[in-house]
Amino acid sequence: MRTLADMWGDLTLRKTGHISPLSRASMARYHGAMTGSLGGHQRIDRRSLAMHQAIADKLRADPSLLAVARENLARWSKANGSSQPYWDAWQEILNRPLAEVLALMVEDSEKMTAMRQANPFAGILTPRERWAIYDQFPCPTP
Repeated sequence: MRTLADMWGDLTLRKTGHISPLSRASMARYHGAMTGSLGGHQRIDRRSLAMHQAIADKLRADPSLLAVARENLARWSKANGSSQPYWDAWQEILNRPLAEVLALMVEDSEKMTAMRQANPFAGILTPRERWAIYDQFPCPTP
């Protein structure tokens, strides 16, 4: 079975929304140049990770909720949008054993941080649960 790393390879999402292969050196230069402006992105990434931890907790308690994610992927894939490579990767992840799915959802890696931006878990957290997490990550005041 192919791993997520095999499937993902050295692909990076450029500003245009298209997935393009970039060398590791190019990626390092890009990320190095962007470090000064990522404060807001780091907050958003931490919030996304907290959301996925809450979703993972709910899935652990009720694995049947994975059906919501699978239904979302099936519906969204019909549109064949620019996030399709992410949805295909999520489909592969959701076909794995539950323990692997839960571990990947909260993995602190660049690949999974990107994957969380196009996740199929809409509808699993209640609005109250989502807002409780948003409240933990307020926008900084100017």
